[in-house]
Amino acid sequence: GGVLIGLAVTWMFLSTGRVTGISGIIASTISGKERSLWRPLFIFGMICGGIILKSQNPEFFTNTTERSLPIIIAAGLLVGIGTTMASGCTSGHGICGLSRLSKRSLMATMTFMFFGVLTVLIYRRFA
Repeated sequence: GGVLIGLAVTWMFLSTGRVTGISGIIASTISGKERSLWRPLFIFGMICGGIILKSQNPEFFTNTTERSLPIIIAAGLLVGIGTTMASGCTSGHGICGLSRLSKRSLMATMTFMFFGVLTVLIYRRFA
């Protein structure tokens, strides 16, 4: 999986000169600020990839966390808020930004990791 992500990010950068920040791609598509065809096609490709993967390996989509759907949705919304606050997500900062030696991306990735670990520790302590 990591090799495919690396190849996709490299191809995106070489073909468009842009980094593959998923949250930015989705936000630009939803807001309509930039009208270009590649963004909706990129999102469509991700959705189609998930559908194909589920048709071939449905067990990959089984909820093994024992968390309810509302908790999973709330977690997804919190991640969305965090990516908005950080001006990017792990794919943008952690993969693309770090490979460009961006100090901003290094700080964002360290912050993501710190709060991810902290959240798990707090959850395991009090849940």
